[in-house]
Amino acid sequence: MNKINDSLWQNRIARLFERVMKNKVWVLLILLALGIRWAAFYPSWVEDVYSTGFFPVFSQGQRWLLGWIPFSLGDLFYGLLVVLVLYKTVMLLRDLFRKRVDRSYLVSGAQQLIFLFLFVYVFFNLLWGLNYSRAGIGYQLQLIPDSASVEEIDRLTNTLLQKASANRSMLTQQQRRDRLKKRSLFTEAMQVYSGGERPYSFASNAASSVKPSLYSYLGNYLGFQGYYNPFSGEAQVNTTIPGVLQPFVTLHELAHQTGYAKESEANFVGYLAGRDHPNPLFRYSVYLELFRYAQSELYRMDSSRALAIYKKVPATIKSDLLEIRRFYLAYQTPVEKFIMKGYDYFLQANDQPQGTRSYHQVTGWVLALARKEGWERL
Repeated sequence: MNKINDSLWQNRIARLFERVMKNKVWVLLILLALGIRWAAFYPSWVEDVYSTGFFPVFSQGQRWLLGWIPFSLGDLFYGLLVVLVLYKTVMLLRDLFRKRVDRSYLVSGAQQLIFLFLFVYVFFNLLWGLNYSRAGIGYQLQLIPDSASVEEIDRLTNTLLQKASANRSMLTQQQRRDRLKKRSLFTEAMQVYSGGERPYSFASNAASSVKPSLYSYLGNYLGFQGYYNPFSGEAQVNTTIPGVLQPFVTLHELAHQTGYAKESEANFVGYLAGRDHPNPLFRYSVYLELFRYAQSELYRMDSSRALAIYKKVPATIKSDLLEIRRFYLAYQTPVEKFIMKGYDYFLQANDQPQGTRSYHQVTGWVLALARKEGWERL
C-alpha cells in the first residue's frame, strides 16, 4: 500500500513539474528569483547597475505616473489585498466546514500560494528591494561604521543634545505650538533632496511622491510612523504622530524612495538631508531623533552615563520627549508587538541581522562621519 501511495505522489509531483515547465510565466519567475539571489552576492554590481542605474530612471517614471494623485494609490492597493486575503480565508473555512477539501484542493491551493509568493518576491525586488543588497552609503561616502567605545557614544549623545537644544531655542512660539501643514511638511522635505547644489547630492533623484497614509490612525496601533510602497513608488507618512517627529520621518521615507532600503542608512541619509535645513523645526526634529537613538545606545552600554546626560536635558526638550512617550504608550496593544515581531523577521531576511534595532545603527554612521570630517561638522 505504501508503494502505491508513493507512486501516486510521485506521479502527481511529476505532473505538477510538467505543468510548471509548460507555463512560461512560472519559468520566468523562477529564473528571475534565482537571478535576484545571485545579484545579492555582488553589492558593487547592484550599486552601479541597479541602484544608481536602473532604479532612479524607473522610480522617476513611477512618480511621474502616480505622484500627482493627491491620495495614496499604494494604500488602496494594500487595502484591496487585505480584503482579498480575508475573502480567501473565509472561503477556505467554508470549504473545510462543508468537507470539500481533498488532496487536489490542497495541491491547487499550495500552487497558488507559491505562485503568489514568487510573484511578490520578484516584483518587490525588481521595483525596489534589490537596494537592500547595494553597497550603499558607506561605499558612496567612503565611511566605515566601526564599533564605538562608550566614550565615543557619550560624546556623540552630548553633541546631539547640544545641537537639538540650540535648534529648539530657535523655534518661534508659533512653531512650538503648531505642527506643519501636510503640504508644507512634504514640500519642505522634498526641497532638500532635489537641490543639486547641496554637499550630499547623491539623493537628487527625489522628484518625490510623499503622501499622508490613509491608515495613519490604524498605524498608531500597529506601531508604524511611515513606510515606502515599492509597487506604487509612494512614500507614506503617518501624520497623526507628534508634530516634532514628522519632519524626520518624512526625510527618512524620502531616503527610502531614493533607494536607501536599509533602515540605518535611511536614517543617516535623512540626517544628512535635514541637518542644514533652512527651517529650524526640521533641524530640531533631526537632532532630537538622533539624540534619542544615541541616548538609547548609551543606556544599553552604560546606564549611569545615559542618566547623567538626561539630567542635563532642558525642560523644553523633556516636555517634547514626554509628549512622544505618552503618545506611544496610549496606543500600545498586543497586536503591535505581534506586528513588530513580524517586521523584525522581515528586516533580518533583508540583510539587516539586527532586525528592528537596525534603526539604532545610525549612530555608527554618524560617528564614522565625525571621525572623517570632524565633530564640528555634526
